[in-house]
Amino acid sequence: MSAPLPHGSWPTPVTSELVVRAAARLGEVVVDGADVWWAESRPAEGGRTTLVRRTADGVVTDVLPAPWNARTRVHEYGGGAWTVADGVVWFSEFSDQRLYRLAPGEASPVAVTPEPGIPSGVRYADLAVVAGGVLAVRETHAPSGAAADVVNEIVRVGSDGTAEVLVSGPDFVSDPRLAPDGVTLAWLQWDHPDMPWDSAQLVVRAADGTDHVLAGGPGESVVQPVWGEDLSLWWLGDRTNFWSLYRKRPHEQPQLVVDVGSDIAGPQWMFGSSRYAHLPDGRVVLAYGRDGRDRLAVLTPGEEPRELDLPYGTFRFVTAHGTGVVCVAGGPASEPVVLHVDADSGATEVLRPARELGLDPAWFSRPEHVTFPTEDRGTGIDVAHALVYPPTNPEVAAPAGSLPPLVVVVHGGPTAAAVPVLNLEIQYWTSRGFCVADVDYRGSVGYGRRYRDALQGRWGVIDLDDVVACARSLADAGRVDPARMAIRGGSAGGYTTLAALAMRPGVFTAGASHYGVADLGALAAETHKFESRYLDGLVAPWPEGAAVYAERSPITHVGSLDTPLAVFQGEEDAVVPPSQAESIVAALRENGVPHAYLLFPGEQHGFRRAENIRTALDGELSFYAQVWGFELPAAEGIAPIDVVRRPEPGPTSPVR
Repeated sequence: MSAPLPHGSWPTPVTSELVVRAAARLGEVVVDGADVWWAESRPAEGGRTTLVRRTADGVVTDVLPAPWNARTRVHEYGGGAWTVADGVVWFSEFSDQRLYRLAPGEASPVAVTPEPGIPSGVRYADLAVVAGGVLAVRETHAPSGAAADVVNEIVRVGSDGTAEVLVSGPDFVSDPRLAPDGVTLAWLQWDHPDMPWDSAQLVVRAADGTDHVLAGGPGESVVQPVWGEDLSLWWLGDRTNFWSLYRKRPHEQPQLVVDVGSDIAGPQWMFGSSRYAHLPDGRVVLAYGRDGRDRLAVLTPGEEPRELDLPYGTFRFVTAHGTGVVCVAGGPASEPVVLHVDADSGATEVLRPARELGLDPAWFSRPEHVTFPTEDRGTGIDVAHALVYPPTNPEVAAPAGSLPPLVVVVHGGPTAAAVPVLNLEIQYWTSRGFCVADVDYRGSVGYGRRYRDALQGRWGVIDLDDVVACARSLADAGRVDPARMAIRGGSAGGYTTLAALAMRPGVFTAGASHYGVADLGALAAETHKFESRYLDGLVAPWPEGAAVYAERSPITHVGSLDTPLAVFQGEEDAVVPPSQAESIVAALRENGVPHAYLLFPGEQHGFRRAENIRTALDGELSFYAQVWGFELPAAEGIAPIDVVRRPEPGPTSPVR
């Protein structure tokens, strides 16, 4: 071990280059006969999503060569952009949002739906193969570009491109699922101002054409309807506080199958999620969260769920395959993999391994799930949670008596959660001597509806309480340096970052906002259809509650914003437009607050290109180094980010 070095300056092999090298974000999994397919989004290829097939003999093939990009912009977050049956692939091509079809033996995909593409035009998602074509959610954008003019419907698209509208009228629809009888149709629907995790209805259209609401409605969210071969319909609903498993058999009333005391489902930000699957023998394999990590369990009729002993912390896209399931799984020491799990023995087979990092596991900081006290504020809940990652480096120690700086990470959504999966962006910090706290503030998912609903009407209040309480609890426990506590987040996490700095001054001494919200009123007025009424619940009805929006907007409180701040923004972001970032940067410049601003051309909501991910990560580290006064490892050659202020009077000058 080398001589002690100050926290933050520790040499590490976890560089920004390693973060993006051969990286891939694994998406939906589909089983087609004996073959397993999955999606991969690759930063090194400009963030494009390709489809990969693994045959029964283990041969793995990229099905969509560059530049094909299977990604949809429905709801802007996408998901469900592709499906496959009998080797025939249907997918939405990102560049024009048309549906394409690729059959075995064909040289290249063939366009099915006509032009035009985007920004005005038609988008497709949530694809499901049926006889002669696919069911899909179709999102039609008018030339006006206004969110109010967007129409969402369920359609049946034939192989010749003709489209039959099956469901129209609700503001939003998802999960079109045709029963095994080929006639009965089920789907989910919801209307403004609800989000699907607030209230969604499960609707069934019988053979005679009549529609029946089977579950859901005000105060109940329903997700993931699945038909059984016996024409039973299964779904997850949260009327018991937790998203639990329900079933309705023909000629019977709906019944609760299992409530595990925690959430099985997650929020429907994207199409195509799956948290349970039916096996041919009648058993169900399901994933659910508890104590900060997922469990995978087998449910045999009439018995309690049997949890499998697996070294993973999350399970997504759970899909039946033979005597078990395939899924995307990850854990504290493993980046996501495509995994087969046998339901009887719990034996696993990695079908698509994580990339080879070439690192001893001793470099990886393991998260600790902590619960800490916070202010009740009428919610009935006076605790919040976090995953805390201590600084970890097997080759370096800190000077005796020194404490590490803290980076508080605020997840997006805000209806989302921290996940205990090996994330090199977190290890980038911990291996340099930082402590990282990934906070599940009230409003996060995984802890039941009451915890999730605590944020209703209180966004910009209790989330700030919780991130501050987390930081102070770690400082009071002597685990971090109270003079060097930073807060960072993207999207909604960027909002909480900005709001905490502006409205809870004196706690954090640095911050970083990645495509964060500065003006809530502008977001409510400008954002896309899916989220255009989201803030009605989180803040107040718009525009009647304009005064509340102004009071909770960081831009309103820039007079109190005196904390050094780095801002990173995508130029083509339609969810949080660049004007949001630029308004806060202008205020920082006017106030003479040390700051940095990087605008990335071609990026949308979230950075997908390898070079931009690297620039943002290294830039943020350089920012903290300049603000807190530690040296960066010289071997990495990180270019210093320009940290500027505008003195009065005088030109822009760097701050060192």
